[in-house]
Amino acid sequence: MAIARVVASRSTCDRKFVGSAIVRDKTILSTGYNGSIRGMPHCSEVGHMMEDNHCVATIHAETNAVLQAAKNGVAIDEATVYVTASPCWSCFKMITNAGIRRIVYGEFYRDNRIFEVASKLGVELVHLPPK
Repeated sequence: MAIARVVASRSTCDRKFVGSAIVRDKTILSTGYNGSIRGMPHCSEVGHMMEDNHCVATIHAETNAVLQAAKNGVAIDEATVYVTASPCWSCFKMITNAGIRRIVYGEFYRDNRIFEVASKLGVELVHLPPK
């Protein structure tokens, strides 16, 4: 989780600094932080694109970590993702479809549906609160 916290410091959306690290067999496979679409201005530079009190200009940390793994040809099946905040519903669906079977998160963020569905899918959710 310490690596995910360091990665979060790179976030370019100052509404919430979130970082993630995908790990298997004690090896870091990929990392991600929340930020703008590659090549677009960052929220920290031009402000936020708000919808329903949520900045939609950013790509979430866990999505960026999965995308980075795919871009680099890194298999993440059966891996663990460490994320500083629990995944939103969209990220949770993407994480589980990518084959990640364990989600370790820091603070709770927004969506209780992940807990019910995780148990049905055999995905382990572990809460590791910040120290």
